[in-house]
Amino acid sequence: MLTLPPKVTPATYDRLAEIGAAAEGKALRIAVEGGGCSGFQYAITLDAAQEDDLVLSGGAGQSVVVDPTSLPFLADAVIDFRDELIGARFVIDNPNAASSCGCGTSFAM
Repeated sequence: MLTLPPKVTPATYDRLAEIGAAAEGKALRIAVEGGGCSGFQYAITLDAAQEDDLVLSGGAGQSVVVDPTSLPFLADAVIDFRDELIGARFVIDNPNAASSCGCGTSFAM
């Protein structure tokens, strides 16, 4: 079965450029861990890429990385940065999630 990589919006790469992630040798790491109120939760951090990570590169040398264990959970997901009245944050729209919690950081498959 073919696993489609996640998609990253230009707004995500723009935000990474604003905060100078690449200048510090960092990428936006998206990982899926067990836990949260729905069974799985996203871990979003700034971290250096590891040898076995999938690296998604955008403009100005900005990158998003996903470890091999998390990749199947994020197949065809969209990683976005949103700056709204309720706050600015990275958001994952995941078509694989059967349900999610109200805060958007926890999901079930």
